Formats: sequence, C-alpha cells, structure tokens
Amino acid sequence: MKAALCGLVLAAALAWPAGALAQYNGVPANGMMSKGDLPAGVQPADLQKIAFDQRLNAQIPLDLPFKDEAGRSVTLAQYFNHRKPVVLTLVYYDCPMLCTLVLNGLAGAMKGMSLNPGSDYELVTVSFNPRETPQLAARKKKSYIQRYGHADAASAWHFLTGQDASIKPLTDAVGFHYVYDEATGIYAHASGIMVATADGRLAKYLYGIEYSPRDLRLALVDASAGRIGTPVDRVLLYCYHYDPKTGKYGLVVLNVIRLGGIVTVVVLGSFIVAMVSRERKRTKTGEPPPNVPGSPATSRDQPGATTRPESVKHRIDR
Repeated sequence: MKAALCGLVLAAALAWPAGALAQYNGVPANGMMSKGDLPAGVQPADLQKIAFDQRLNAQIPLDLPFKDEAGRSVTLAQYFNHRKPVVLTLVYYDCPMLCTLVLNGLAGAMKGMSLNPGSDYELVTVSFNPRETPQLAARKKKSYIQRYGHADAASAWHFLTGQDASIKPLTDAVGFHYVYDEATGIYAHASGIMVATADGRLAKYLYGIEYSPRDLRLALVDASAGRIGTPVDRVLLYCYHYDPKTGKYGLVVLNVIRLGGIVTVVVLGSFIVAMVSRERKRTKTGEPPPNVPGSPATSRDQPGATTRPESVKHRIDR
C-alpha cells in the first residue's frame, strides 16, 4: 500500500508544473532583487549583507514585545505553545513588490492545502520596518484574509508591527538580514517563509515567492511531530526528504525502493503463510487434495463415466 502511494506521489511530482515548485536556492528568481534592481542608495557591496540563513532548531525569542493589528501589546509567546506549528513570515507592509509576492505565494499555498488555519496551524507575519503602524497592518491583514477566502482564518493569522529593539533580535535569531536605503525608504532583502514548532523552534525554511501546497503541508506536519495530518502524510514524509540547501522537499528514491521491497516481502510472506495453513488444515481433516487445474481428471470424475461391475472386470482379465 505504501509503495503504491509513493508511486502515485512520484507520478504527481513529475507532472507538477515547474513554476509551482520554483524556489529560491541562492540565485535570484522572479521577484528577487538582483544587482540591476537595487535601490539607488544600495551599493553592490551591500549584497553581501543580504541573506536568509537557516537557523534550524534555533529558538525564536518568544518574549519580544510587538503590537498586533488592533494596536494591542502582545508578545510572540501568545501565538506559540498551543500544540500547533506556526508559519512565520518577515515582510514590510509598504513593500512595493517582493513582500507582496511572498504573501501572495503563502496565501496560494494555503488555498491548496486541506489543513486549516486555527485548527491545524497559526500564522504570524511581522513587519521589519519599525516605522509601520498597526493601522497599516490591519489593512494588510484584511486584504489577505479576503484573498485567502476564509473569514474564520482572521483569528489565526496575526499581523504585527514593532520597534527595532524587538525586530532586530527576531531577524537575527532566524537568520534574516536586509539593507535599508534611506534615500528611497526601500529595503533590499531575500524572500521566504519559515515553519516553527509549537514551542518556537525553527523547523523548516521555504525559500522564494512561490510555495507548493505539498511542501508547506509536509513542513507543517513535520513540525507538528505528528499531531496534525493523516497516515498518508507520514508516508509522504518518508518518501520525501527536506533539503536545507534548497528549502524544499525532494523525493528520496531509495526510500521508495525500500518501501516497495518491504511491501513485496509482506505480500509474499502472507501468501506462503496462507497456503501452509490451508495445507495443514486439509491434512488434519483428511480432505483429498483438489485437482490441479489443467490436469486430466480421473475416470470417476468424468461426466457420464460408469463403473464396471467387478465380475465383468474379472472376465475381461481372463
């Protein structure tokens, strides 16, 4: 059964549109700032400072204070420790291009999953621009709840703003480094989203501006330690392996072969056990063995056959 599921997964992966699986792997993709797209005040040397380093298993500082979209004082801890994984995104709400593409990609991936915000996972979007306000965060939240198409997700998707004293420790902890151009008020930065465990440890990074629903779902199931998802997801996690270099899941052919071998052994073993048990039962009851298909039947089994009387047989023999 598992082998069959992995086979279906492989076929689906091969048939998946290439654009849907595009991820940032260190080379600027569509929407990423390249040297020619840099803001006027950002020099080529500043590119060395722009990075999104993986800090897998690092602890997010949950005691940092922020403001939510309603202007209430909150800490990150309020969105963790609920036995659910958390999708963390770092953007700024007035971003002219890249941040919008990141949030668009996230909303699109959410639409393609059967997992639901609130019951299965939480989302925390934090602006790394200290000049932005809760009012701006509220407008951005309204826009993306509408884009996602499920009003009940509003209680699970949180849009925060804060000061540098909170923003800098958070971005440093997760490996998100950017450069601000004072002349234009624009940030040069990388793109991607993160998935954290319920207690605030960084579990997965998905790079780029498009995230396949499969990758996001597997990252959430993996980060949940099995508390969400289905048995099929467990098979997928065995068939697919997270690659930190690319920030996405890839098919592990060796694991698929192993599963196929295990299933084959189990099927053959079950068949042999069933046949041995049947033979032992037949022996105990004295039941004659059934005719082998294709072998000639005995004369007694032939339709219309008659048995000669014993006397006739003796006369013929003499």
